Amino acid sequence: MSTSLSEEYIQDAFHSYLKSSLTQAKIERLLDPELLSSAESDLMISGPALCLYFAALRCTTNPPSVPLPRSNKGGANPNAQPPLDLSIENCPPQFISFLKVWGKSVPAIQSLTPEYQHDLARVICGLSPLQSPPEPSLHGIAADLRAVAIEISQRRSFQDRYAGDLQAALDAGGSGGEERNRKTSFVPPPSYEASSPAASPIPSPSFSTPSLPNPYDSAPGSGNAQTHTRTSSNPFLSPPHSPTRTHSRTSSASSNGMGPPSPSSVSSTSSAYLNTTPAISLIRETLYASLADVLSTPAVARSIIPLLNENPTRAYFASVSLAILAVSTIAINPRTGSVSGVMGHELTLAECPRDLKPFMMELAAIGREAREVAEEDDQRAIQCVSQGRPPPTPILDRTKQVLMGGVGSERDSVDETEGRRASVEGRAVQFANRINGLSLGMTRLRAFRERQDEVFKVLAGFATDAR
Repeated sequence: MSTSLSEEYIQDAFHSYLKSSLTQAKIERLLDPELLSSAESDLMISGPALCLYFAALRCTTNPPSVPLPRSNKGGANPNAQPPLDLSIENCPPQFISFLKVWGKSVPAIQSLTPEYQHDLARVICGLSPLQSPPEPSLHGIAADLRAVAIEISQRRSFQDRYAGDLQAALDAGGSGGEERNRKTSFVPPPSYEASSPAASPIPSPSFSTPSLPNPYDSAPGSGNAQTHTRTSSNPFLSPPHSPTRTHSRTSSASSNGMGPPSPSSVSSTSSAYLNTTPAISLIRETLYASLADVLSTPAVARSIIPLLNENPTRAYFASVSLAILAVSTIAINPRTGSVSGVMGHELTLAECPRDLKPFMMELAAIGREAREVAEEDDQRAIQCVSQGRPPPTPILDRTKQVLMGGVGSERDSVDETEGRRASVEGRAVQFANRINGLSLGMTRLRAFRERQDEVFKVLAGFATDAR
């Protein structure tokens, strides 16, 4: 009987590969030194996603497995461990879902020509593909890898070590001078430690605002808007205090219809204003006020509450992401993009500070896409019923499942034909990535971090009630 490898061993191996992957990406000009030294939140996604991509290129086994570096680098030491492969048989339980999703992508990646493989790496990094015609499967593959990377980036063990990985890539292969002197400004988010349920099970007064309608009781309403699906780099992830960048990924994102420029070039002065402006406070309080409504749904509570003890970081991000989806569908005016906040306050896009507009516009765009997805779900269900077939699980429900349980948990949730399932899965993962991306970006703002303890009070209160 095979024994699972330790979590620490897998983490050490992953970060060893991550350093080499970031270095290789720098050599191939997928990530430039300026980006590596910045504090852009998308690095928390594109970095580990590239590591998964390079691991897929190296894979030589079927079913796919990952060759692990020796834990003892003693050279001729006879006690050194033999080479090991990470497989389903010896994978720690908490990483099995990651390995399954990665393993499914390996044949698709290896079947691409070298030119399209390089295009895939560019898409992972938010850059436009170079080949013409473009390979249509690239965005779906990239979405899966980025979805796994998002879950990895939410782990505290990853956050604490990522700055060292970035610095190692910056130091590797440098020609001296300015590049060698670059230091990464990446700082891990604050620790997401849940408050004791016994200590403060009651939410703070800020959460006792009038509750918002629960979008999990009914699907969002219909709306006419252009499809706005994106699978590559999220330009809304960057904290406003990160350095100005001139890298081409921002322009490529805009040219692909991915929204306005990233707020990454905002100065530290405007960043301080952004963190204290009433606009960010209104959006924050509106999101946090919706947590109670979101968590009151039994299906959501069953998924989120156990995470509070098992993985507080995931519980926090999952809750905020679900709140973003809820607010985007019921608190955003689809015609004007204004936010109907707590206590009846309204924030229009014109009143919003320039530095905050990209976040607000993305929140509105998520609401538009949610309404489009709901329309597609309805049309798909009607078509299936007319053909005498059972309707598939709605994309919106699949998206919520990914937000709650991760990309791996959604794979085995239903039994459908492969082609239809792959199409629906891909849309759900891409949409979940978009929501998670905004969640990562907004929660890195100090205004959100300062109130995170109160989020855990809400979670702890629901955990107490669930016992």
